Amino acid sequence: MRKFFTALVLIPLGLLFVVFAVANRHLVTVSFDPFNSSDPTVGFTLPLFVVIIAVAIAGVVAGGSATWFRQRHWRRAARRHEADARAARAQLADLRAGASMPSRPGPQRLSAPSQGGGYGAAGRDKQGATL
Repeated sequence: MRKFFTALVLIPLGLLFVVFAVANRHLVTVSFDPFNSSDPTVGFTLPLFVVIIAVAIAGVVAGGSATWFRQRHWRRAARRHEADARAARAQLADLRAGASMPSRPGPQRLSAPSQGGGYGAAGRDKQGATL
């Protein structure tokens, strides 16, 4: 099913690139000489579709890099929290292993609350529920 959806997206996208390339195949000169645009020292003559696709790829890479650098704080925090969670799991496993050993003589019972203490009269809270 995943291959079907991949093909469903990639085939039309590939056709779109081919149609775009055929429609924009005339040559353009890309100049990196700001002082002499008629006869540039550093310049390339490429098909227009190559220039446009290369600029789009460069923009995606630049945006992805900027986002990756901006999110380094969150990645660092996630690594730290993951290490804290691992340490807590190890501590919990140690505590459970220590608690499973029969070191206590028997079950412990809680003492009954006193009748006069607690909330309100006779161990009831303000709404009248028994504690």
